[in-house]
Amino acid sequence: MERSTARRRVVTIAIAAVVALLASSCQRHLLPPDGEGPLRYRDEIFSQVDITTGLTYGSAPGLDGQTETLKLDLYEPHGDDLTKRPAIVWVHGGSFKTGSRTSPEIVDQAKAFSRMGYLNVSISYRLTEKGCVPFGDECIQGITMAKHDAQAAVRWLRANGATYGIDTARIAVAGSSAGAITAYNVAYGKDDQGSSGNPGFSPTVKAAVSLSGAAITTSPDPGEPPTLDFHGTNDGLVPLSWAENTIDDALADGLIAEQTVWEGAGHVPYGQYKAEIIEQTRNFLYWTMDLRNAAQ
Repeated sequence: MERSTARRRVVTIAIAAVVALLASSCQRHLLPPDGEGPLRYRDEIFSQVDITTGLTYGSAPGLDGQTETLKLDLYEPHGDDLTKRPAIVWVHGGSFKTGSRTSPEIVDQAKAFSRMGYLNVSISYRLTEKGCVPFGDECIQGITMAKHDAQAAVRWLRANGATYGIDTARIAVAGSSAGAITAYNVAYGKDDQGSSGNPGFSPTVKAAVSLSGAAITTSPDPGEPPTLDFHGTNDGLVPLSWAENTIDDALADGLIAEQTVWEGAGHVPYGQYKAEIIEQTRNFLYWTMDLRNAAQ
């Protein structure tokens, strides 16, 4: 596994067996799944992806008091007959002010993981007029609204598990920039669920993946899900130190938290590190979502 451009840090429960495994050149949750191929959730075993656009997953008032209908696009492998598939909620970036569920890096990853056998949804969420530049009260409101909407999307997956063939015990959340902040906040903020839709279902996730994000307005507690963080040392919008503080908090609570840091990289360098991001995310989700024992 290529390591020349990345500095990798793994935070995990400190027990002797795990420490011995982590001494290998690649860290354990980033090791590729073994076995004869093609292997579902590791290999792109489907060549085509079906996309259903504009599904409603909830509604909630924006900052102007007007109710906003919340939409998602659903990506799934073409011709797949499996009735219990792990799912990923993808959240776009845009400083909580702009952006779209059709953001290129989000769509690219949703398609890639659909070809591996996942069901994926890319969500729209409530935005603010000012966003988070500069940081202020409206930013905090935007962060909270995005978290509540993403939680509603997780609940929507559980509410519609039978309809869309979803393994409701294996749902992850992932995003870039503002979407990465949201992914962290969903992973670490289950006690504040909001009311954007689908009450009565759990908003908890099995894992979270962040590209250029950090936990803001929330912090980890013991027992919360594993996280994977990608960050550049020259990120001028979400400083690396914020992500490192998130990792340190996870360490203090005994959680699994993995981080890949790219020297000299800026904010959301997806195009530059696409292959590495997809590979590490694939490996991380395979192990932390226990896909070895999932329906095949």
